[in-house]
Amino acid sequence: MTLPTSIPRRSALALAAISALSLLAGPAAAQGSWPAKPVRIVVPFAPGGTTDILARAVAPELSKAFGQQFIVDNRAGAGGNVGAEIVAKAPNDGYTLLMGTVGTHGINRALYPKLPYDPIKDFVPITLVAAVPNVMEMNVDKARALNINNVADFVKYAKANPGKLNMASSGSGTSIHLAGELFKSMTGSYMTHIPYRGSGPALLDLVGGNADVMFDNLPSSMQQIKGGKLKALAVTSSQRSPALPDVPTVEEAGGPALKGYEASSWFGLLAPAGTPPEIVNRIQQEVAKALASPAVKEKLVAQGAIPSGNSPADFAKLIDAEHTKWAKVVKASGAKVD
Repeated sequence: MTLPTSIPRRSALALAAISALSLLAGPAAAQGSWPAKPVRIVVPFAPGGTTDILARAVAPELSKAFGQQFIVDNRAGAGGNVGAEIVAKAPNDGYTLLMGTVGTHGINRALYPKLPYDPIKDFVPITLVAAVPNVMEMNVDKARALNINNVADFVKYAKANPGKLNMASSGSGTSIHLAGELFKSMTGSYMTHIPYRGSGPALLDLVGGNADVMFDNLPSSMQQIKGGKLKALAVTSSQRSPALPDVPTVEEAGGPALKGYEASSWFGLLAPAGTPPEIVNRIQQEVAKALASPAVKEKLVAQGAIPSGNSPADFAKLIDAEHTKWAKVVKASGAKVD
């Protein structure tokens, strides 16, 4: 049989229509098959800190739910800005996510003159994973040597000995740094700030006696506090933490000078702007399920975290509110990037 050398006009139009529909269906089909390969969760801090702990708590649950590996990728530097920039510039195909923090998406825009990303325009919020208080803590041996038993003792010594105490943080501009700066501004005390590339390395130096005080996220410090290596002076939330019920708040322990002090942290998943809503919603739903499961929830609560799993819209509202709040804190404290 001889094949025709030309296609009738009606058939040509039909083929054109089918081709156009295929092009339109392409992205939808790709979204429907997502994830077809491993997904990366960028943690913008070193291993061992709360951002890392929370990412590693949800990653295995997402791997089980979606049948693909969700891999935690630590990219520390510049108060979380290095990792956040990586995700902001990644393809918006659902294969690169960020475990963002109050630092990367609440503080840094007010603190850094130039950010390599826009925390609002360059990202789409997925869900708040957890909120946590910070804990004001000291090296046990240093606290004993200086006869510091509580916040009042600490303020008295710091004011009488300006510059003799150093304050470790997970990096300039993080909530851990800003919690300390707010404390300094309200009490009129001075401590030398030492920024690290994450909470984990800072904790190692604090436990080892190379740093004196830290306002760390509670989950990453809980083991060292329970083990007696760190002395918890106070939590930075407005109420006591159920995980450390005998430890007062900074406001409780600090007297009139610290009335109204509050500096909690939060952590949540975000994706590059333009990531399909279908993917965003699927991730949010599975994270919410994981955080509601008894095994995950009990583990996080025991470490001092308050699991969430809220909607993308509610997480977006939180981020907007935090920009306003922390801009005021940065201005009032006079905090600067080292």
